[in-house]
Amino acid sequence: MLEHGGGILAAAQRYGIAAEDWVDLSTGLNPHGWPVPAVDARAWQRLPEPDDGLENAATAFYGTEAHLAVAGSQAAIQALPRLRAPCRVGLLDFTYAEHPYAWQRQGHRIERLSPDAIDAQLDQLDVLQLTTPNNPTGWLPEPRQLHDWLARLAARGGWLLLDETFLDVTPERSLLPLVGQPGLIVLRSIGKFFGLAGARAGFVFAWPALLQALQEELGPWALAGPTRQAVRLALQDRDWHAAMRERLPRESIRLAALLSEHGLTPDGGSPMFQWLRHNDAAVVHRQLARQGVWVRLFAEPASLRFGLPADETAWARLAQALSRS
Repeated sequence: MLEHGGGILAAAQRYGIAAEDWVDLSTGLNPHGWPVPAVDARAWQRLPEPDDGLENAATAFYGTEAHLAVAGSQAAIQALPRLRAPCRVGLLDFTYAEHPYAWQRQGHRIERLSPDAIDAQLDQLDVLQLTTPNNPTGWLPEPRQLHDWLARLAARGGWLLLDETFLDVTPERSLLPLVGQPGLIVLRSIGKFFGLAGARAGFVFAWPALLQALQEELGPWALAGPTRQAVRLALQDRDWHAAMRERLPRESIRLAALLSEHGLTPDGGSPMFQWLRHNDAAVVHRQLARQGVWVRLFAEPASLRFGLPADETAWARLAQALSRS
């Protein structure tokens, strides 16, 4: 099992700080999560049903009918490599670790590339997987570049697999309008933008044959009934979407400024996190943890990712911890 953000219970035990006293900035998800109402009790008492309105809500929110609900983008990350014979897969040299792990486990040949090397190496690849914006660096290619890479891959049966987990804040940068043509696969998660990581819900967007093959691979009832109900309502809350798309970028700018004030100028980021290289990243991580502030540590390259604080108390705790580190 790969390491991820979170793990507050383990941190609490290690540092002797009660779990409820931590400022958890390690996951990069929206700290102002969509307020889930009470779930209809019937959702717990019967099998999930596909005609409950979730698919219609997803079509309206994402602007395409070519989708499949899955148990978080992680379910698709693990299953998609099983739908191709062993081939050559290009991934960024520093990205969300579950992607290369899943492809490698299925016997595919992995090529790790810097962003600048992708174009020159593309014709040697069968699949190009990108997280856009990249997690954790925030690198985001221009749509016109992605269009070109898609055309070149699709012309010879290749795939462009985009993990748009962090792109709901800026949907105008998405390739979802092109979904349906063979070769393009897009992943979206409910966990990040909606702040509902515990729901374990997401969507895969692709051409019909791929979606059918993926559905057969994953089996029935991918999402629990209560999750389907909550996600449907979240997707329909347009006022909340608009408020978050205004709020999150503003808070990310504030976070970058705060880090810079304390000598930790970010090297990249997105509307939901900031990332920076630091030779002593492990030391900074430990100093913050001793004060009850939990951020994401990466060993190679040595770096840190900071998510957004949830409220003014958390902002003050972070500022104080930074001043003492």
